[in-house]
Amino acid sequence: MPELPEVETVRQGVAQWVVGRRIASVEVRHPRAVRRHAPGDVHFADVLAGRTVLDARRRGKYLWLPLDSGDAIVGHLGMSGQLLLQPPGTTDETHLRVRFRFADDGPELRFVDQRTFGGLSVSEGGADLPDEIAHIARDPMDPEFSDEAFVAALRRRHTEVKRALLDQTLISGVGNIYADEALWRAGLHGGRPTDALTGPAAHRLLGHVRDVLAEAISEGGTSFDALYVNVNGESGYFDRALNAYGREGEPCRRCGAPIRREAFMNRSSYSCPRCQPRPRGSLRG
Repeated sequence: MPELPEVETVRQGVAQWVVGRRIASVEVRHPRAVRRHAPGDVHFADVLAGRTVLDARRRGKYLWLPLDSGDAIVGHLGMSGQLLLQPPGTTDETHLRVRFRFADDGPELRFVDQRTFGGLSVSEGGADLPDEIAHIARDPMDPEFSDEAFVAALRRRHTEVKRALLDQTLISGVGNIYADEALWRAGLHGGRPTDALTGPAAHRLLGHVRDVLAEAISEGGTSFDALYVNVNGESGYFDRALNAYGREGEPCRRCGAPIRREAFMNRSSYSCPRCQPRPRGSLRG
């Protein structure tokens, strides 16, 4: 699933190519793509026609586009969602779900989603912050993110540190890939109890989370297959810089020990057994 760097890369592209343009029409080609819009696909299209996109914003893994009506388009890419800019007349993608045409007859914005786990909706009055995503915590790239509040909340939790990093009500935008990368940099095993972290250790971990996310954004995100691309259909390159995630059996770039893979929440965690030893008395036993 796209994480913060991938969604931020898409947001930047939408900000460059869509903001300031007036929507001429919307074509919903698959109702599942707008299933979160309770009034239905016809209403979704009708309420957006004639509206101008004022901005492109992000909260964690969600995008929203404030409109001149005071409403907002809210989007989540799910597992395979793509927002693509295509010249009018370009052959439709196999999994094209929603098409936005603009009054300037310029490039269309297309929502393409093979697995249809993502989706779009309209948030009434949601231009500043849609109610649907208001419960999601700020992410560490947000200028209003509070390091002190996060560290205090983290240390109050009685859970494993990786589970905490994936909790979108505590810190948003961090998924499996970037949690593993930040933990490798911090020399912490994901099973370390959060209430056993010292304040300085928690601050160092947060610093590594922020650094990993910033570096991934600069590389356009991480692409393991053709499903994640930016608005121009280009892949990201941060996978070349990964130190832990997806490197099972390969030598740790810090100490040379083979990277291990462990089962974690129906997924996998990757870490170095030497640099990131499992803590005694961790919640996993």
